[in-house]
Amino acid sequence: MIYLDNAATTLRKPEGVKTAMIRALEEAGNPGRGAYAASLNASRILFRASEAAAELLGTEDPERIAFTQNVTESLNAAVSALPEMVRKKEPFRIITTRTEHNSVLRPLYRLEKEGKASLTFWEPEPDGRLDPARLPQLLTAETAAMVITHASNVTGRITDLTAVAAFARENGILLIVDGAQALGAVPVNVERDGIDIYCFTGHKGLFGPQGTGGIYVRAGLAVRPLLIGGSGIHSFDRDMPKEMPTVLEAGTRNTPGIAGLEAGIRFVLETGPERILKHERILAGCFVRRIREIPNLKLYGYRDMEGTGIVSLNLGEEDASVVADRLWEEAGICVRAGAHCAPLMHEFFGTKEQGIVRFSFSAFNTEEEAEQAADALKNIAETM
Repeated sequence: MIYLDNAATTLRKPEGVKTAMIRALEEAGNPGRGAYAASLNASRILFRASEAAAELLGTEDPERIAFTQNVTESLNAAVSALPEMVRKKEPFRIITTRTEHNSVLRPLYRLEKEGKASLTFWEPEPDGRLDPARLPQLLTAETAAMVITHASNVTGRITDLTAVAAFARENGILLIVDGAQALGAVPVNVERDGIDIYCFTGHKGLFGPQGTGGIYVRAGLAVRPLLIGGSGIHSFDRDMPKEMPTVLEAGTRNTPGIAGLEAGIRFVLETGPERILKHERILAGCFVRRIREIPNLKLYGYRDMEGTGIVSLNLGEEDASVVADRLWEEAGICVRAGAHCAPLMHEFFGTKEQGIVRFSFSAFNTEEEAEQAADALKNIAETM
């Protein structure tokens, strides 16, 4: 099997991830619920993981990181709290993009349906790139927030987050970033750039297990909790504690999962996001050069050595699911086909009915695997 669906979840993990999870299952109790060894072990796991995440995100304060079950929970918490955070008359205006995943779009649509916000869409360029030069044209007196992807899960194109954050600061706009496809490969520094909220998942570029994720909230900003309940402290209060990270961590955290997430983040820190990104780009380039001559090949948004390790394509008008199925059945290659939970990008590219075949490379893939995948795709194209 050649696994090339890393933009969905990374299947091959650093060995330390499994080791850390097993150890936590054997030694960790409920964090923050006792002064005995097992409970303290669990608390230390969470704190070490928040330290690792803070280092990767570029903040000196680990308490600005709260752990969630995935980026969808993080984004729902951030977006649903916008009416309280922006303090503007409703409906206020939110800038977002056509490149967003449904984990951004659906919470935004809910705010719009409730009459709390209206949406302005930042249109991509023909190649799927987002040009920050377009942002001033989208600004109105009612604009209060931006919710932006750091990297597209369809094209792999990376948003110039430094430029976006500067625009947001200059215009008093609250910035929420979806880092699901970026963190772990694309360098980020939330404090340097002045990012308000950065949401991430654990099971993709951070090499953690499924069921892990997190949210960074800058100091001075309060996010109304999406979930409320047990906190281990202030149990007689009717409201959740206000301080981070407790306010966004109701209930028992996934301690074994977070132990694995810390190990994944440590791998990223030791390897270096820049090195991981370069490796992914080299593999993507190797793959694309080998398939360039396929007749009627359509590439979506790919630019050599510019995006993440994603290559999205179609073979003429062939249904994307048929191509993906044949890659698995005939060559044992795992890829993603369909809409990728990004409906507006498929409307943009005209692939709503056909879908797109997505190959996504990671730090654990090899050039040999990229070449084998390319040869398999060429063989399928010859018999279409």
